[in-house]
Amino acid sequence: MSLAELRDSLRKSSSMEQAKILQWFFKTGPGEYGEGDKFIGIKVPVLRSIAKKHLDLSIEDIQELLCSKIHEERLAALMILVIRFTKCSREEKKIIYNLYLKNTHNINNWDLVDLSASKIVGGYLIDKDKKILEKLASSKILWERRIAMMAAFQFIKANQFKTALLIAGKLLHDEHDLIHKAVGWMLREIGKRNIEIEESFLKKNYKSMPRTMLRYAIEKFPEKKRKAYMIGKIK
Repeated sequence: MSLAELRDSLRKSSSMEQAKILQWFFKTGPGEYGEGDKFIGIKVPVLRSIAKKHLDLSIEDIQELLCSKIHEERLAALMILVIRFTKCSREEKKIIYNLYLKNTHNINNWDLVDLSASKIVGGYLIDKDKKILEKLASSKILWERRIAMMAAFQFIKANQFKTALLIAGKLLHDEHDLIHKAVGWMLREIGKRNIEIEESFLKKNYKSMPRTMLRYAIEKFPEKKRKAYMIGKIK
């Protein structure tokens, strides 16, 4: 199927009422993190169904979608890339990974990052040098910093915690709430697999880390221990 057919399917599935809801939910107003983003109003299950019918789009067509001002077109492009990445050859994985890094400025809201960073960036780097994540974690661009943290989810799921903890440390004093949430979430995921490693990190850092980050990290802890962390009296 063609790019024109995909766009036609998106248009036919759009809803102005849903678009208004999404533009509020993803904070697209002046000064908000998604400022200026345009939605046409398509729910994720519908969008995913459309994307699955267009997996054979060329890289050039996917690049065009990634450059779109319409959020759902960028999201559809990433859905296609994620699905293809799980099934393709090593050579195409490299092409998709490089395309992704070329377009980090277009992967510019948390849903776009969270859908794709772990599977594409983390999936590609899991058996390779991961220095690029340190560079992304030091970026002035919010979404590149979140990509760095979320990419590490793939390593965490493989019980590889070193890089995730390194990135968490670099982002420990980030100013943005969306980074606090991502770091706390990834620390919690480490704790699901190895509570000792998570707590070792927390005991060194919990007094200085943002409260949102800490709350996310300790969300699954017993109530008594959660309270001890929050009031700074953990032993």
